[in-house]
Amino acid sequence: MSQEIHSGDAMAVILNRRSVRDYTDAPLGDEVIEQLLRAGMSAPTAKNMQPWSFIVVTSRETLSTLAEGLPFGKMLGKAAAAITVCALPEEANNGSAELAVVDATCATENILMAAQAVGLGAVWVASYPYEDRMAHVRTVLGIPDTVIPLCVIPLGYPTVVKPPIDKFKPEKIHREKW
Repeated sequence: MSQEIHSGDAMAVILNRRSVRDYTDAPLGDEVIEQLLRAGMSAPTAKNMQPWSFIVVTSRETLSTLAEGLPFGKMLGKAAAAITVCALPEEANNGSAELAVVDATCATENILMAAQAVGLGAVWVASYPYEDRMAHVRTVLGIPDTVIPLCVIPLGYPTVVKPPIDKFKPEKIHREKW
């Protein structure tokens, strides 16, 4: 399984991305995780403030503990690794929690796209805005209360590659006016 970026263009990566919840037991190398983090940190941010931080989790015990408190994160127990994306309101433009969340969301999307590009499976597991889920992720990963744990992204090589879903809906498009 290659950890190199596939030759497909950006549109192919975007249109073929799927949420993947089943992974093989193949480990991920530090190099591929760094590629994903570089992609995340390349996301646009308000005034280039970059109000985010990332926690890389590879411990089987920690992945399983995270899974226990995230109702839609059971696949963490089988993932090779996970990246928790955190929003840092104090570092955001105007100290805005909303902008920190938006910026960290952009970083999350970049990580999901990069995972697709390097042949990994990934899925967004939300902790924000759910107080109980954020508290669980904070406790497991030692995240300060001033930091918003936006989501956990389980990562691994997919057991099955599913065809893309065409989500294009012309009725969602307005020209000039609503």
